[in-house]
Amino acid sequence: MDPEIKRQLEEIHALVRDNHHLIRAVRRHQLFGIFVTVIIWIVVLVTPFYVYQQYLQPLVDKFQATSGAPAATPSTEIGKLLNYFQGK
Repeated sequence: MDPEIKRQLEEIHALVRDNHHLIRAVRRHQLFGIFVTVIIWIVVLVTPFYVYQQYLQPLVDKFQATSGAPAATPSTEIGKLLNYFQGK
């Protein structure tokens, strides 16, 4: 084999290997970015529900108990809405 062709093949092989490593790194970073984005959105969407359950719900229950108003549950509210629409 001609030494010039052999040198070119080795150079091409080195470039292909380097390209392969770069593409794998890009894919790895892309997967990591998707994972982090999903985690952030889960935190953003779950945090308000957690804060409501831990901090605001006891306060709402306390104020409803002191005002004498019965605590409305979702099932009673749905029943009221059904009765309202059935009456029309």
